[in-house]
Amino acid sequence: MRSWRGILVMALASVVMAGVVFATLVAGQAVGQAATALPTVTETAAGPPPAWAYGFVLPVTEEPKAPAGQPAVSDDGSQRHIPGATLSFTLTQVRNGYGPADWFPGDHPPMPGIVAQGRMEAMIQACGLCHYPNGKGRQENAGIAGLPYSYFVQTMADFKNGLRKSSDPRKGNTNNMIRFATNMTEGEVKASAIYFSTMKWTPWIRVVETSKVPKTRVQNGMFLKLEGNDTEPLGQRIVESPEDAERTELLRDPHSGFIAYVPVGSIKKGEALVLRGGAGKTEACATCHGADLMGLGPVPGIAGKSPSYLVRQLYDMQSGNRHGEWTALMKPVVEKLTSDDMIAIAAYTSSRPVGATTSQAKK
Repeated sequence: MRSWRGILVMALASVVMAGVVFATLVAGQAVGQAATALPTVTETAAGPPPAWAYGFVLPVTEEPKAPAGQPAVSDDGSQRHIPGATLSFTLTQVRNGYGPADWFPGDHPPMPGIVAQGRMEAMIQACGLCHYPNGKGRQENAGIAGLPYSYFVQTMADFKNGLRKSSDPRKGNTNNMIRFATNMTEGEVKASAIYFSTMKWTPWIRVVETSKVPKTRVQNGMFLKLEGNDTEPLGQRIVESPEDAERTELLRDPHSGFIAYVPVGSIKKGEALVLRGGAGKTEACATCHGADLMGLGPVPGIAGKSPSYLVRQLYDMQSGNRHGEWTALMKPVVEKLTSDDMIAIAAYTSSRPVGATTSQAKK
């Protein structure tokens, strides 16, 4: 009898111990997942990465995963139309990564294959999908029309060689660019560089100083205005949003631009930093980017460009996540900039007029 009792006690003890071990393993796994879900990010003079510039609401330390956003609108097969276009497309055609809709083929020269279709076997999506056939791009990527040829080629090499990464690890399209650049042939890089460098950068973003902004939701890295007229405080950030959410997010209309809401007084503060260096805090941007900020030689223009993109680049260079041929020159320029300084610089440069001619050489 005692032996049976002993066996029973031992069995129960084993079950309890197994439960403890299992609970410990699960807890340890949960802790491990939490540790890996909250990646280490580099803080700089500007603080942690500004979530709004990278297309997020919460800082990376509070929002470990990218928000799911709204489900994609399903394609009912109907032909969609946008103002001014004679062509029509279904949503499937609009979203096709290997041959997206070209609403205005008369706006641009014939597209190289890599721009129009990409290369499916190498998992390289068409450049025209994200950056549009006219190279204007959207706030979650980059406006590449008019970039100097040599700068474009060097940037693709930097992506390929691991010299250009995002300070916010949630920003997946940076990883896509690394993959595309790695898989592209030298001929494809040159063809796309020639194509986009021959275009002129024209007005695309309307900058408005304000203390309150329309309420938005984040979808695929963009801040889209909610229905209705509800507003919220802007605070110390920039909210860049499509002028027409449906035409931009759903239909990828290359004629529908953006509005950037910036803090009151930020343009004037940015003028002092951009034109005069802010009493030694930084260097005057015109020294390298041209008096009109439209570029100079191989240096790209920054006038009228996306403020979200510009702040991302300033922060990526300050944090050491962006290297490359020209970054060494920018390092002392960005070293002392605070988050407010970056907002002011982006507000000013984005508000600058752009014209039909530029001071930059294309090649």
